[in-house]
Amino acid sequence: MRWMAMLALAALMVGVAVEVSHGLGLQTVASVANAEEGGAEAEVVRQRTWWDSVRAAGWVGAIIFLVSIAALALIIQYSVEQKAEKLLPPHLVTELEQLFEEQAYDEAAELCQTEDCYFTRIVGAGLSKMEGGYDAIIKAIETAGDEETGKLFGKLSNLSLMVAVAPMLGLYGTVTGMIAAFNVIASTAGGATPAQLADGISEALVTTFLGLTVAIPTSVAFHFLKSRVVRISMETGGIVGDLFERFRQPAA
Repeated sequence: MRWMAMLALAALMVGVAVEVSHGLGLQTVASVANAEEGGAEAEVVRQRTWWDSVRAAGWVGAIIFLVSIAALALIIQYSVEQKAEKLLPPHLVTELEQLFEEQAYDEAAELCQTEDCYFTRIVGAGLSKMEGGYDAIIKAIETAGDEETGKLFGKLSNLSLMVAVAPMLGLYGTVTGMIAAFNVIASTAGGATPAQLADGISEALVTTFLGLTVAIPTSVAFHFLKSRVVRISMETGGIVGDLFERFRQPAA
């Protein structure tokens, strides 16, 4: 199923995030001491952990993390709310088709009011213009369809915003990290050690990586949900058009 593929991709991206962030681990010099015998220098090295890299991302990384939580919550919410079973319930399609066959339009209008959903709001708009004839009905259902579909796309635009914001935050972290690294170089008159530069470089790289890790799966989810809304709206348009086709006057 498509939603399972989407979740699998998200899980893959999380796994890649952990592995690559760990791979970014830089070995930093903890201390350099003179050996007690022979005067030889001994270098004590500590492995830079994944958590060290994440902490180096600073407040920019924290904001990206919050964006990722919000994106995940919206993806789950829209995946549930905008399912075909909720927007275009099969049992309501069957009931309305039967009521239209029986010409029980008052009952159909009442059903549309009691069973509020994307499909019934469009049908209800058409039923409210029955006295105006076929042209008025078509205009009403087209207007209602555009309005209801626009609401769905409006919600999805929140995900589109996060797709744009996450990598921009990562780029911002890249700039601030490089500024920090150059400040260290300037303050040490060019004699900065790798350990002193590590935090700035980590912020520059990790924030970019985190931003892309959020943006890529969110972009995939956005386009999946958008294409699903388009498909459901087209299917709904066909069903509603068939329901009201009986009101079309034959050409003279």
